[in-house]
Amino acid sequence: MLFDHCAQCQRCCHVDEDYPPLEVTLTRQEKKIYGSVCIETCCEHLGSAGCNLGEAKPVSCKLYPLSYDPQTRSFHFDVECPLMPAYFAQLDNPASEASLHLSTMSHLIQGLEKTDAAFLLNNHAVDLDYFELEALPVRPREVQEPT
Repeated sequence: MLFDHCAQCQRCCHVDEDYPPLEVTLTRQEKKIYGSVCIETCCEHLGSAGCNLGEAKPVSCKLYPLSYDPQTRSFHFDVECPLMPAYFAQLDNPASEASLHLSTMSHLIQGLEKTDAAFLLNNHAVDLDYFELEALPVRPREVQEPT
């Protein structure tokens, strides 16, 4: 499974020594639940098997290793994520885990464009500061739901 590697890598849940703390971007609803989530060196929600929040983790965490630019309406990928080659390769298969992730995130983003556009702008701005981003080789509307 593509994302099984994440629990072992945990790169996205750490901030390197030479970087300032990362204030995880939260939707309006998530702010009511979590208040804030700041990663100074290691996320407080990170356990030995990965995120302790499971499906309740913030949208920005679910989205990673993708970043969505609301101005161009395009997705980008953090090039330092070790999943990048496999993720890109899987996008050719509409039933793959990467295609499903992209499709799910695309649907989530469509809802947020209507309900919390400020989150999308803020999240991409943070991503630009923290990650080296590369455009995805496919747009979500080209990705089909698995059958």
